[in-house]
Parts: sequence; C-alpha cells; structure tokens
Amino acid sequence: MLRTYVRTEMLREVRLTALRLGHPSATIRCMSRTVLIVDDHPSFRASARAMLESEGFVVVGEAENGAGAIDAVELLAPDIVVLDVQLPDMTGFDVCAALQRRNGSPPDIILVSSRDMSDYGELVSTSCACGFVPKDELSGDLVSALLP
Repeated sequence: MLRTYVRTEMLREVRLTALRLGHPSATIRCMSRTVLIVDDHPSFRASARAMLESEGFVVVGEAENGAGAIDAVELLAPDIVVLDVQLPDMTGFDVCAALQRRNGSPPDIILVSSRDMSDYGELVSTSCACGFVPKDELSGDLVSALLP
C-alpha cells in the first residue's frame, strides 16, 4: 500500500539589500528538502517522519515496499529517499538500482537498516546510495551530512 501526502514546500524568505539602484531589496527563497520514507514497519515510518519534520525536512510521502517506492518517486519527485534495505518485495539495493536507471535525475538515497552495515558487505558501497544509517541512529544531521 502506498500512502501519499499532498506535497507542500516550506519556504523561508531572506531579505537582502540589492546592489543595483532602483531595487531596494531582493528576496531569496530557501526550500526545505523533500523526503520519501520507505519501510515496511509503520512505527518506524511514523518516528522517522516526526524526527525529520522536526528538523526541517518536508516528508512528502511514505511507501511500505519497493514497488511502492518506485511509484512514489515518480509521483512525488522527492529530493531524498530514506530507504530500508530489507523490504518485503525487493531489497533496498534493487530499489536503488531501479531509481538510478529511470529517466530524470534520481533522488539522493539514504539506506537504513536495523542490521549493521557490515552485514551487507560491499553492497552498500557499490550501490548508488549516498550512505547508510542504522535505524536507531537516524537523525536530520546525519541525513544532511551524507548528502552531496
């Protein structure tokens, strides 16, 4: 089942003095990064959503399996996908590869798991993901630190 939410963009405005005459100020808008959370456990999705939103990210949707993740990326075009490695229908590594092959630029992907990264050998480092975070250590700061 794919749960989607209306895509909203949180904007912050900063007023700057313009250098050209006739333009007393300029506005720069900084959009928050949008996130799709993919995990088969509703409790993890809920806690990840609450934590990421409290740290300034905009969660635009959730998916509980790989096929739903691929569909949600097409529909919602998130900047970031927080992706569980172990999904009921395919691995997170398979989802990474599928998203890398699609038309358009793929989202940045952060892999998460309740297992240790060493359990996956070279699969993490050879995937197109930006990084790996154990589920119990997930934070907005870690997500931001792993992004290009």
